[in-house]
Amino acid sequence: MAAPKLSPPHRRSAQAVDRFAFERALHHQGTTHLAGVDEAGRGPLAGPVVAAAVVLPEAWIEAGLPAKLSGLNDSKQLTARQRERFFEFLTHHALVRYAVAQADAATIDAINILRATHGAMNQALAALQPPPQHVLVDGLRVPSLAFPQTALVRGDARSYLIAAASVLAKVNRDRLMHAYDREFPAYGFARHKGYATPQHLAALAEHGPCPIHRRSFAPVRVNQPELFPAS
Repeated sequence: MAAPKLSPPHRRSAQAVDRFAFERALHHQGTTHLAGVDEAGRGPLAGPVVAAAVVLPEAWIEAGLPAKLSGLNDSKQLTARQRERFFEFLTHHALVRYAVAQADAATIDAINILRATHGAMNQALAALQPPPQHVLVDGLRVPSLAFPQTALVRGDARSYLIAAASVLAKVNRDRLMHAYDREFPAYGFARHKGYATPQHLAALAEHGPCPIHRRSFAPVRVNQPELFPAS
């Protein structure tokens, strides 16, 4: 099944962007089960990469978001408090369908971060029932995706479906990193979420990697050269 051809939404200004334009165009072409997918955690040195897939009610796509989701955006543009508020509404709404999947550090090291990310996306999408007919993906096209797709660069700021998936992925991952912080308190995971901050690099230099560090990522590999002997 070939992906429908979609024209980008008309823009008069940043405030005038219709963040349901792509969704509505697909609906008008007969696509009734439409999902957005996004990930959180591709860049950190530690922890899993998490993907979320979301299906919003068709009525919202046609008429607009409910007031409780006013301000929904790319998760990176939201405060932690805003993300949590949107997360609670989305995950407790009877008409919102979603699924979350992750790939842990060992998987990332074994198959690389890109393949691990795409695998988590496919797992999250496959868990939706009924399965989506079409998927809006943030960023570039995913060759291995098992569903027809439209890739949107900066999609989490152009599509409410992708923005919702972005929030769910980010909040799920942040909660996991808070749990890991309690398990491995020396690294400060609750503060930096595994990213390469000066504090994290200093802790890594002092303590070496813990079980959730990605040993295939350069800063971890440099600090532990004995883990990667010359072949």
